[in-house]
Amino acid sequence: MSQFRVLAGVLKGGGSPFLRWRAGGLTWRCWAHPKRGCSSRTDPLPAVVSNSSYVEEMYLLRCPGFSSSFSLFCHPCPNVAEKVVEDHLAVHTLIRAYQIRGHHVAQLDPLGILDADLDSFVPSDLITTIDKLGLYGLDESDLDRSFQLPHTTFIGGQETTLPLREIIRRLEASYCSHIGVEFMFINNVNQCQWIRQKFETPGIMQFTSAEKRTLLARLIRSTRFEDFLARKWSSEKRFGLEGCEVLIPALKTIIDKSSAAGIDSVIMGMPHRGRLNVLANVIRKDLDQIFCQFDPKLEAADEGSGDVKYHLGMYHERINRETDKNITLSLVANPSHLEAVDPVVQGKTKAEQFYRGDTQGKKVMSILMHGDAAFAGQGVVYETFHLSELPSYTTNGTIHVVVNNQIGFTTDPRVARSSPYPTDVARVVNAPIFHVNADDPEAVMYVCRVAAEWRATFNKDVVIDLVCYRRFGHNEMDEPMFTQPLMYKQIHRQEHVLKKYSEKLIAEGVVTLQEFEEEVAKYDKICEEAYTSSKDEKILHIRHWLDSPWPDFFTAQGEPKSMSCLPTGLDEEVLQHIGQIASSVPLEGFNIHPGVSRILRGRADLVKSRQMDWALGEYIAFGSLLKDGIHVRLSGQDVERGTFSHRHHVLHDQEVDKRICVPMNHLWENQASYTVCNSSLSEYGVVGFELGFAMANPNALILWEAQFGDFHNTAQCIIDQFISSGQAKWVRNNGIVLLLPHGMEGMGPEHSSARPERFLQMTKDDPDHIPEFTGDFDVQQLYECNWIVVNCSTPANYCHVLRRQILLPFRKPLIIFTPKSLLRHPDARSGFDDLAKGTKFKRLIPDEGPASQSPGQVKRVIFCAGKVYYELAKERKQQNLDRDVAIIRLEQISPFPFDLVSEEVEKYGNAELIWCQEEHKNMGYYDYVRPRFLTVVANKKPIWYVGRDPAAAPATGNKSTHLNELRKFMDTAFNMSSFQD
Repeated sequence: MSQFRVLAGVLKGGGSPFLRWRAGGLTWRCWAHPKRGCSSRTDPLPAVVSNSSYVEEMYLLRCPGFSSSFSLFCHPCPNVAEKVVEDHLAVHTLIRAYQIRGHHVAQLDPLGILDADLDSFVPSDLITTIDKLGLYGLDESDLDRSFQLPHTTFIGGQETTLPLREIIRRLEASYCSHIGVEFMFINNVNQCQWIRQKFETPGIMQFTSAEKRTLLARLIRSTRFEDFLARKWSSEKRFGLEGCEVLIPALKTIIDKSSAAGIDSVIMGMPHRGRLNVLANVIRKDLDQIFCQFDPKLEAADEGSGDVKYHLGMYHERINRETDKNITLSLVANPSHLEAVDPVVQGKTKAEQFYRGDTQGKKVMSILMHGDAAFAGQGVVYETFHLSELPSYTTNGTIHVVVNNQIGFTTDPRVARSSPYPTDVARVVNAPIFHVNADDPEAVMYVCRVAAEWRATFNKDVVIDLVCYRRFGHNEMDEPMFTQPLMYKQIHRQEHVLKKYSEKLIAEGVVTLQEFEEEVAKYDKICEEAYTSSKDEKILHIRHWLDSPWPDFFTAQGEPKSMSCLPTGLDEEVLQHIGQIASSVPLEGFNIHPGVSRILRGRADLVKSRQMDWALGEYIAFGSLLKDGIHVRLSGQDVERGTFSHRHHVLHDQEVDKRICVPMNHLWENQASYTVCNSSLSEYGVVGFELGFAMANPNALILWEAQFGDFHNTAQCIIDQFISSGQAKWVRNNGIVLLLPHGMEGMGPEHSSARPERFLQMTKDDPDHIPEFTGDFDVQQLYECNWIVVNCSTPANYCHVLRRQILLPFRKPLIIFTPKSLLRHPDARSGFDDLAKGTKFKRLIPDEGPASQSPGQVKRVIFCAGKVYYELAKERKQQNLDRDVAIIRLEQISPFPFDLVSEEVEKYGNAELIWCQEEHKNMGYYDYVRPRFLTVVANKKPIWYVGRDPAAAPATGNKSTHLNELRKFMDTAFNMSSFQD
């Protein structure tokens, strides 16, 4: 009687004493006899099993939730031959080892000198020599013995058993050749099975002669384009694709496969390497438009500074030749901050999906290209991955293509990352990773095909790691031999992939040498003709490179249709209706928190008295725009409730989990939708995402709110590179709104200042020049600026500026320093009359008290912005100086309201001028406003500073010091002899 050990098994059935048990590729019958009330369960069980008819093995088994045990009586099913189960399980373990770790020994480096995972160690459980069979209790005599294949492999095809020698051969072909597949960390069995089938099924990686010819033609275009640029502009930086020419056919394969699956819009982002080639051969930008970019004598016809050619974007609609379907391709312009474009692309993709009702991403998708060093090194990659499956941010799967140069600029990957692969960051979202040798074009095409199918099937991210090399240095002017001599000696010897692949196809009889040479000559001729045509270009049109056109929003020439803005006031009926919904719960039987109930009652009281606080002013702005069909999206950390518990745009049922109510979506019968969504704890990624979202549609109000104003610090790259200068570089209007809570409240250096000085320093208006006050001067000023910076002191003005953002005939980014303590300040209220029909945003709020009635007697005019006004007004009243001191609020800081400031300065001609701010002197608004005030007064009188002294930190961490500082500058502000000397 032979016995053998089953290492693991699963009892299936439950309840019945007769159970079936699958283990080691065999099916067993089991009789379970529960003792003392223990029920049969489905659990993994180790057991000792006999193959005789009835040999009882008493086996004590602890049942979860019970203190009793089973007796098991087991024997094989009929017609199952006696086998050694240990050997079968050993083979199953061997198969699993290749599935998990085969990629570590795959031949991925085209140069043959590096290991893609930075480690030459060969996993001990992969069979590289015969003696390793001993690890599994097998030996050489077992190689020709057949073994049952588990259901977790597809290497058998139609066969259920294979000899061990063939099992190993097929595993090596699937996992250890030119493709390395990382997927066994994925915790979804169906997804793992899907991938196994795609890479293990015998003969699955087959290409027809027609597909091979298409691949060759694309490789010719990719290679000869780079050769042409190198010949014509040998001394120009172009960040060419040499060493990874296969990227072009790879992208086209992804697009072809996706188009066949129903995708008709693809939004792409990429760094500068290979961008010109992608523009030429994937998006199909006219070659003469690309070539003329190299002409140093061309003058730009458009506004702004423009950008270097390998940063520009493009939008193009054309027929996909492989599917005969229309497809729109968009490549988003981006700077040299390599991965900064990732969330921007995702936001733009999400917006297109949203406005088209494409909730599952079946029509619109994104492709992101990366460099290996940036993909591993830049944190925004991780932030973007973590947005990939959040409900309000998912784009239903992105295909990531890493151009793995195996080097940074000059930095060896062994000192550039701690992870084995540059792609390991993708594992956090269970994205499969397909490593592939870029010198094997057919392997690359197959991987791209599978990646596109994965995205279409599972709507999840997937990564293609193109392991390649950089034939020249970081750019064509760089000398890589300084730092990587051995690598570049090998690169200089490396045969071009086009030569290798063309010779392969000629040898196979797929093409002839003559056909190959004719295809090369044909594309060379296209390039030469475009080069000749490009010489006729006299003017450089940046507008031709726009990545997000807005049809019908501008004129055909890209200009605003008017240069005026309608009043932003509203009918009383609209104000009342929004106010009533804002202070109620539109759903029946909805249980809200008592504290929220109090807030809603307070709102109702405000509406009855025709007044509004900050939260209600915002509600009215959003609600009125929704009525007009304008989509509103508010995103950021904790924005649904609001950091300061003032907003409550999402109500939560206190009795039913996940039951919510968004009253804003119950305002009007045919209103636009309101999206309010708490974001991940990310600023860089989320601000980039919202910027991309705002690109897609000018008729939407897209807002990002910082939890505190200084949180924008970690999104500074997006602010500097895209928001501040995007229009100048890429002629790209964007109406994104940043809400930045700001104010010195004695709460310490963090979360006090939103750093207004940074935004003001980056404004482009001239401090020494007063524009002509003609026409709609305020609108013209906005058109000429790069962004708008405001600090509203009243809820009505906040409402007006949000509505103005949409009613303007163009789009500019809007930076709003929002309040904290003013959210509930009893004086920071507005009446409904301030929002009445015909009213509009006040760029400056003049003094309306006794001082304004006798301006000639006023001794001092204090200009200020934001919260400090209420402290100044309170102090003035206490000192009984209402007739001597006028206080004027600058609501729009930039562009500077020269016209209104001039009027006020002229009105109080005898008074001295003060700028008062609560921020330190080297921060806040002072350095921005001072030269502009001096220009207004033609340098004939000073503008004195009142506020905190210069400091390194934005605010003190000591409450007592904070109050002393406030007391000190209040005394200075109202001491009439402060500046006599």
